[in-house]
Amino acid sequence: QCAQANEMTLIYYFSHHTANACLFPVCALHHVAVTTVEGIGNTKSRLHPAQERIAKSHGSQCGFCTPGIVMSMYTLLRNKPEPKMEDIEDAFQGNLCRCTGYRPILEGYRTFAKAMMSSSLFNSSEFQPLDPTQEPIFPPELMTQSNKQQKQLCFRGERVMWIQPTTLKELVALKSQYPNAKLVVGNTEMRLKNMLHSYNHPSVGRTILLICLFTGITFGAACTLSSVEEVLRKVVAELPPYKAEVFQAVLEQLRWFAGPQIRNVAALGGNIMTASPISDLNPVLMASGSKLTLVSNQGKRTITMDEKFFTGYRKTIVKPEEILLSVEIPYSKKGEYFSAFKQASRREDDIAIVTCGMRVLFQDGTNRVEEIKLSYGGMAPTTVLALKTCKELTGRDWNEKLLQDACRLLAGEMDLSPSAPGGMVDFRRTLTLSFFFKFYLTVLQKLSKNHNGTVSAAREGRFREGGSVLQDELSSLEDGEWRISWSCVLLQEVPRGQAVEDMVGRPLMHVSAAKQACGEAVYCDDIPHYENELYLTLVTSTKAHAKILSVDASEAQSVPGFVCFVSAKDVPGSNITGIANDETVFAEDVVTCVGHIIGAVLADTQEHSRRAAKVVKIKYEELKPIVTIQEAIEKQSFLKSIKRINKGDVKKGFEESDHILEGEMYLGGQEHFYLETHCTLAVPKGEDGEMELFVSTQNLMKTQEFTANALGVPSNRIVVRVKRMGGGFGGKETRNTILTTVVAVAAFKTGRPVRCMLDRDEDMLISGGRHPFLGRYKVGFMKNGKVKSLEVSYYGNGGNSVDLSYGVMDRALLHLDNSYNIPNVSSVGIVCKTNLPSNTAFRGFGGPQGMMIAECWMSDLARKCGLPPEEVRKLNLYHEGDLTHFNQKLEGFTLRRCWDECLSSSSYHARKKLIEEFNKQNRWKKRGMCIIPTKFGISFTVPFLNQAGALVHVYTDGSVLLTHGGTEMGQGLHTKMIQVASRSLGIPTSNIYISETSTNTVPNTSPTAASVSADINGMAIHNACQTILKRLEPIKQSNPKGSWEDWVSSAYENCVSLSATGIPDLGYDFEKNEGKPFCYFSYGVACSEVEIDCLTGDHKNIRTDIVMDVGTSLNPAIDIGQVTWASTQGLGLFTMEELRYSPEGNLYTRGPGMYKIPAFGDIPTEFYVSLLRDCPNSKAVYSSKAVGEPPLFLSASVFYAIKDAIYSARKDSGLTEPFRLDSPATPERIRNACVDIFTKMCPSAEPGTFKPWSVRV
Repeated sequence: QCAQANEMTLIYYFSHHTANACLFPVCALHHVAVTTVEGIGNTKSRLHPAQERIAKSHGSQCGFCTPGIVMSMYTLLRNKPEPKMEDIEDAFQGNLCRCTGYRPILEGYRTFAKAMMSSSLFNSSEFQPLDPTQEPIFPPELMTQSNKQQKQLCFRGERVMWIQPTTLKELVALKSQYPNAKLVVGNTEMRLKNMLHSYNHPSVGRTILLICLFTGITFGAACTLSSVEEVLRKVVAELPPYKAEVFQAVLEQLRWFAGPQIRNVAALGGNIMTASPISDLNPVLMASGSKLTLVSNQGKRTITMDEKFFTGYRKTIVKPEEILLSVEIPYSKKGEYFSAFKQASRREDDIAIVTCGMRVLFQDGTNRVEEIKLSYGGMAPTTVLALKTCKELTGRDWNEKLLQDACRLLAGEMDLSPSAPGGMVDFRRTLTLSFFFKFYLTVLQKLSKNHNGTVSAAREGRFREGGSVLQDELSSLEDGEWRISWSCVLLQEVPRGQAVEDMVGRPLMHVSAAKQACGEAVYCDDIPHYENELYLTLVTSTKAHAKILSVDASEAQSVPGFVCFVSAKDVPGSNITGIANDETVFAEDVVTCVGHIIGAVLADTQEHSRRAAKVVKIKYEELKPIVTIQEAIEKQSFLKSIKRINKGDVKKGFEESDHILEGEMYLGGQEHFYLETHCTLAVPKGEDGEMELFVSTQNLMKTQEFTANALGVPSNRIVVRVKRMGGGFGGKETRNTILTTVVAVAAFKTGRPVRCMLDRDEDMLISGGRHPFLGRYKVGFMKNGKVKSLEVSYYGNGGNSVDLSYGVMDRALLHLDNSYNIPNVSSVGIVCKTNLPSNTAFRGFGGPQGMMIAECWMSDLARKCGLPPEEVRKLNLYHEGDLTHFNQKLEGFTLRRCWDECLSSSSYHARKKLIEEFNKQNRWKKRGMCIIPTKFGISFTVPFLNQAGALVHVYTDGSVLLTHGGTEMGQGLHTKMIQVASRSLGIPTSNIYISETSTNTVPNTSPTAASVSADINGMAIHNACQTILKRLEPIKQSNPKGSWEDWVSSAYENCVSLSATGIPDLGYDFEKNEGKPFCYFSYGVACSEVEIDCLTGDHKNIRTDIVMDVGTSLNPAIDIGQVTWASTQGLGLFTMEELRYSPEGNLYTRGPGMYKIPAFGDIPTEFYVSLLRDCPNSKAVYSSKAVGEPPLFLSASVFYAIKDAIYSARKDSGLTEPFRLDSPATPERIRNACVDIFTKMCPSAEPGTFKPWSVRV
């Protein structure tokens, strides 16, 4: 979750626990053994099975997250050598990956569960077996410590003192001495605060106890959540169900509480005392009347956790000198029922939007309420009880009238200001009612069972539209059994007769996978520190648009280790930078976004530089910002280049149409969330302005050019080197330069090496992301669904500079048709200039936005015609030889093959009937299904970028050093290039090595982007290899039986050069609508099925089938990985990932706490991927096709499956017209679209009557 994906195993009490190294205090590791990924295996001796299997199953791509995932698996295996599949999936709840799509990780680790499976991508019989007897033993010195008397420890730092007491008496005395000190157990809350808000506190350690009483179970406040969970599971198994109602609710909340890395160290008492208003457990503890025992030097006291406990935001009635000693969670009684609910943006490892605990006690043998407690989190600055509602419901019978009154009362009592922090006001209010309705049904069901199957007066009427039986409502209570993901891939066959040593078309493992699995792979920040190195921290604007009045760094100078402050006056060359020369290295007079770089602080350590940067004071004169697309349209704030594509006669097309449909759709932006944040190390060489830059970048050429420009030296003095990146996705194509130029200027000024790696919140704040889009459309069509005419306007939020926005908009316009033949088109693309950080390249580069809006109107017109959407889509698909709206002829058009194959393999029609039946039988759960095509153009739309270079060195021992212009960021480019060179030279892949990409080996490289890197670099490598083979030909003829090594040695002796370079008719005119913008197209089709919870907005991805045309695959394992990786990233784009900005342009979602990418549990339960066979592509190396970006849009099938399910829900409420659903389809949007009696009880405030907490940019 931080910039570094660091995870470790803690060994204490003779068991193993995963923990986040970035959160766990070093001081707390006394008497604890720590194992990191380097300690379990390595490439020099032996990989641990957990390392080997993730590598060989292709589960490591960029590799930055791999060590953490390996350690999660290792910990599980140490505790359960023969885990079940559900154990494996549970172990990964706290892990995130942005590259693999999770499928290959689960597929490889499923072999530990001995699940029946086979894979065409790896041979599991080759895996070494797990032998628990070969694992390291528990450290003997720690075993002996348990019998010794412990001593109080005290650690003193520059500003912090850490005290670890050994007895309660010591702890009480320390709290009396330091009443404002924070008690730290897991440090999960304090570390995040320190990272984001720079809090500092003296700290004390832990104490643990567990007592079972007649009234309940008492846990020591420092019991970890994992231990609470373990104890309660055992207790629930032994107790009669009626006594375990509260415990079951606690377990349900803990099931989705963070991940095991957090639960293993976070304490029950910490969860209470942080007083979070969205705590998962506090509503349960409050509703159950749990008791808290407090202790101080004045003695003990016991209080009930009720409505008086929380006194304000993050405040409680606990006195500063008091310690929370224990928490008693009560047994439930006969006639008492308890439930807990939570809704979050993501099911796994996510904070709550709204959470609740609900308890009701009935009078003996009746359904009359004796006592009721309804407690909510997320509805106020504190956890609250609905006191008025509870009072009104007491003494009432549990029936339909009570339900109606309860919802009416809750709607009034759990009200929120339309400007409430956190936003989502309508959604949160509706959830309070939805949760109560679920509770009502749960209790009704239990009452029915306990009263011999009769509920007597429980249901006097129907509290909903329609009148079906009770069973269709009870489906809303089913959470489903544990999901076990399953996947299947169908590959192309290697041609018969292909030589065994020819690796093209074979699933070769990523060349760095083993190193990545062992923690040996070197990323930018892993480069050892130079002796006199300095660390840099940026100083950025806190205003979206303002004049800079003054910058005062005087206070920073008093911070230990401070060296200097760098700003615009220190730039030796030009302060002007950017793709369009409309940006600055440092802001001088005006800032144009929050996060605009004003200066930087240099110090001897990272900690010192960050402390110093925080005390730099800047005074502003604020100016009115433009933040949203709508504001930009109103104020005509556009970047100059406005593009249009027109074809046919649009007016005539509309006149001939049977129907005309108009509408609009908004697509939110997306954060790249590469696991490795931006990082640069600049090393000045001390003569002639030379500088060496180690950078995490996709674009060496622009990094070199912009740095040289800032330093005022020629590009030949700047060497840029890239070993590998921990993900890129377009985010490191140009935006890395805003950091690299600053670091280079700092290194130039000081003459010393300077390093900077951004924290996650810094990276998200300053680097921009995918362009938000607004599409407005007017489409004319016939009764049969055939499209006749389209008029469309695209608006993209470009941010405060041009960057790559023109190219993004070009591609959006070129993909406005998706895969459909539209005879008459009028389109315009406008980039809005706003006061946000410049948005930039992101996988798909405008294509997904253009296609998504096409599918929006296609979906709605099918509904308007009353025809099945799949029939209307197929009717409008292109055919071979058709001309696109930009007049490019479609050749090798395989999309219809993909379509038919996907329909067949997914059993689309049979499953559609089952879905219709399911929806008839279920009121509050609905399923939907959708099949979506994609046609993605391959090439840079700027023609001169479609070139590449390669350098091939052959050494006298026959080994080959290969260098090319592409960079490795997890996509397996280096692996594919080695395969290309291997076939070209006719030698084993083991003879070929790629060290890095650098500007002093291959000049003027195009960025690794646009999905073309394998095409252009592969051809460059092929050409270079052919040059060498041509030189070797006379030698081979003179010694035809010689080996490769013989020929190379002879060539050297005959002074034949063993080094060669290689370099591989595109162009399009928007004004004339002529030319050929793309070399070829990649095609694919996906079918997805989902299930939505109409009451909460949750959705489950049940199944996805993908058929993808990748030509003749160079490496099916990598290509399958690209398909699943892209589709998972698309799943995030279209259903989860939401950037939230304040009206003033301040980004709220600056880290994984608020910004949610897909986790392991979000991928489809069933995932089938097939590579289309017999479809060679004559326009790329060895008949292959690009695969990086094209599959991303296929996740739109999930979005439109969700929309299909919502249609079914709305139909039950009597609504049948098309409706608007913007992207992403978050739980909030899904729930609000499922209009019903509950949403109607929570009407929206009138726009313009309040200031919203967040705005749609």
